[in-house]
Amino acid sequence: MQPITVLVHSPSVGPSTWHPVARQLSEAGHQVRVPSLLHVGDGGPPFWPRVVEAVRDDLRDVPAGSPVTLVVHSNAGLFLPVIRAGLDHPVTASVLVDAALPARTGPTPVATAEFLDFLRPLAVDGRLPRWTDWWDEADVAPMFSDPAVRRTVVEEQPRLPLSYYEQHIPVPGGWDDHPCSYLLFGPPYEEAAAQARARGWRVAHLPGEHLHQIVDPEGTARRIVDLAATR
Repeated sequence: MQPITVLVHSPSVGPSTWHPVARQLSEAGHQVRVPSLLHVGDGGPPFWPRVVEAVRDDLRDVPAGSPVTLVVHSNAGLFLPVIRAGLDHPVTASVLVDAALPARTGPTPVATAEFLDFLRPLAVDGRLPRWTDWWDEADVAPMFSDPAVRRTVVEEQPRLPLSYYEQHIPVPGGWDDHPCSYLLFGPPYEEAAAQARARGWRVAHLPGEHLHQIVDPEGTARRIVDLAATR
């Protein structure tokens, strides 16, 4: 039975960041799901249980024994262990795409102390601006090749509470006892890719900006399929 590919976006953005890749995979004959995490930050903490619940809810009509491949982008990489532990479906492979790497054991902080120092002055009444509003236009513009796609991605972004980035995510033991791999787009995720390689994971490089999956969905889909294939 071919696994269902579950494309999990970062809670900092929205599901449209995966829709072009989902279309490519569907056209190639793969079953694909793109859970929405857009309401994870509504009402305040707890946060990571809501991420798990959102993915579980998206798969509620899929028989429990059906295998899945988890594909996580960016900040969603930190939630991979709890997502896997919370599913009723066997996970045949996990692919982290330009993603933060969860700890092997012990709780994983969503943001480092240095990054929290950057975020705190941005917060107004405990809420942060949209992710793309954190950066200069010179940093944001290269991530988008199509103005319409940019509007969609920017407009659906949530304003997450600062407390979302202050949380620590538990790491269930043995979460990485299945084939895991890493797809690197570029800076600043080279270190995460190097750590993945040191863990014995397969690592591939598809040069691009952090949202390269919306610029080259065909190439991204091909790399995901290759990395997810059992060896």
